[in-house]
Amino acid sequence: MAIHLRISGVVQGVGYRASFEAQARRLHLAGWVRNRVDGSVEAMVDGPTEAIDRIIAWSRRGPSQAHVSGVQVTAAEDAALIPGRFDVLPTA
Repeated sequence: MAIHLRISGVVQGVGYRASFEAQARRLHLAGWVRNRVDGSVEAMVDGPTEAIDRIIAWSRRGPSQAHVSGVQVTAAEDAALIPGRFDVLPTA
């Protein structure tokens, strides 16, 4: 089950990407996370449903310095993510 997340609020410059990566790795999710030029954070993750549910719940809180105002979650068809690999990508 792969999903695409778009997280808005105060989510850049507060360690959100690094914290998201650490959480995703703890949950053994595949995918990536990156900042967007509009100030949001974007992620694509794939893994078991329970782990996906946990990363979605975490993304609504984020690290302590973040102030998340919204999380958009959409199904990601043909995500082509590499199992066991999670990356932090450059800003897009």
